[in-house]
Amino acid sequence: MIFDLSTQEPARVYSIMAQTIMPRPIAWVLSENENGSFNLAPFSYFAPICSDPPLIMISVSKKPDGTLKDTRANIKARHDFVIHIASWEQLEPMNSSAATLEAGVSEVAQLGLELTDFKGSKLPRLKQSNVAMACSLYEIREIGNGPYAMILGEIKHVYVVDEAVTEQSAESLRISPMTLNPVGRLGGPQYTSLGEVVTLARPE
Repeated sequence: MIFDLSTQEPARVYSIMAQTIMPRPIAWVLSENENGSFNLAPFSYFAPICSDPPLIMISVSKKPDGTLKDTRANIKARHDFVIHIASWEQLEPMNSSAATLEAGVSEVAQLGLELTDFKGSKLPRLKQSNVAMACSLYEIREIGNGPYAMILGEIKHVYVVDEAVTEQSAESLRISPMTLNPVGRLGGPQYTSLGEVVTLARPE
């Protein structure tokens, strides 16, 4: 079956893309609201894009009424944010944090999640996180007819739970994917766990 995306409505295009480009990691983004509380929201249009400088991208649409989503507004105003890679154990609260709340209402407080200081970051991180990245705004670009915001963040510090780091040297390190146990996003309301991990040497 061939889908001509030029003839499809945007919602159907999203459905096709989300159910074929998968599994996708989820950026669980913590940002600071204007009132000092913390917003927390998941985004699966998310990817690393550069290592020098270390940049990541999250794609954030607008609200149905055309106003900015809290994550975008907060990052635009205050620049700092923390990306968590949600683990399978965090699936339920991660999914719940996608609910639409009034501006300034904290998903962290609503869900009873615990925060802890994040060395090198102005913002805290989720205490139970296996991975957290302290980021600062690099650039925001509006893209497409939505429009979406392509938010580029420069990663300043990375927290990885100790037991996941299995070996390290001056040049590289090894992090156990099974210990991190990340959530993968599929299409619609579907998610997947990591499953089988296969190791293949890179060809010469």
